[in-house]
Amino acid sequence: MRPQLFDFDIVLSKAQKYCAYQERCQWELEKKFRDWRVDEEIQDEVIATLIEQNFIKEERFAIQFASGRFRMKQWGKLKIKIELKKRQISSYSINKALETIEEEEYRLTLQKLILKKEKEILVKNDFEKKQKIAQYLYSKGYESELIWEVLS
Repeated sequence: MRPQLFDFDIVLSKAQKYCAYQERCQWELEKKFRDWRVDEEIQDEVIATLIEQNFIKEERFAIQFASGRFRMKQWGKLKIKIELKKRQISSYSINKALETIEEEEYRLTLQKLILKKEKEILVKNDFEKKQKIAQYLYSKGYESELIWEVLS
């Protein structure tokens, strides 16, 4: 078992590198501190310093997270929202992040996913095919009303 970290400067330096590599949120940092076995008193000081130094900013993290998950993994807004909540991001920041996803691009992505999935599903029955596509899109985090609107 690794020894517990008590040195503020060492922890701050490691945390700065961790945050500089990729946008992080406070929840991810706290998780990393547990892995590093950082003393709890130092954790609070380091987080306060990182916020002051603009290494962690909740709204910026939420926007980048939403944008990345939507563009790279084609996640829907529901799944993005759930993942951001899991990371203890405020509702305000979540809403700001979801607003950055353009509606037209969102619908186009949904249509592309439908076309891609239609080719993969080998069911002859139209109703069953739509059900399978809808289930897939729902698992990707798209809203059921929008799924059925675009499927029709």
